[in-house]
Amino acid sequence: MKKRTGDPWIPAPVYGRSLPEFTVNLIVRDLARSLAFYRQVLDAVVHYEDPDFASIRVRGLELMLHADHAYERNPWSEQLASDEPRGVGTELRLFGPDPDDVERRALAVDALFKPVSVRGHGWREVMVRDPDGYVWAVGQPSEDA
Repeated sequence: MKKRTGDPWIPAPVYGRSLPEFTVNLIVRDLARSLAFYRQVLDAVVHYEDPDFASIRVRGLELMLHADHAYERNPWSEQLASDEPRGVGTELRLFGPDPDDVERRALAVDALFKPVSVRGHGWREVMVRDPDGYVWAVGQPSEDA
């Protein structure tokens, strides 16, 4: 059930047509808590937020966050109501930010999933987990790989 009152920042069809070819949409339990994580840990720029939805950018990636209640008529609604972590088996990869900086910010909000390490694929990366369990691997090229 929609909780927003008033008009959105931009009509939905206009927003939908403005999105890049690939966009991530994450369904979250608590939109405010998720936005705090994305702002603090991944330096997200928030284009728009209301009680149902947020449009954000993390570096060059456009993301959408939808609150669970916005998906109450979706086939996922029963699974979303469980306390199980979300996104298990999915790793969202972000190339560019300093993994040490991201690790420090993640530690401050208890969001560290895996400390900074050098990986065989040539990244020096940290893995952080948002409040709903979505894991981000954030890194830079490694001199050691």
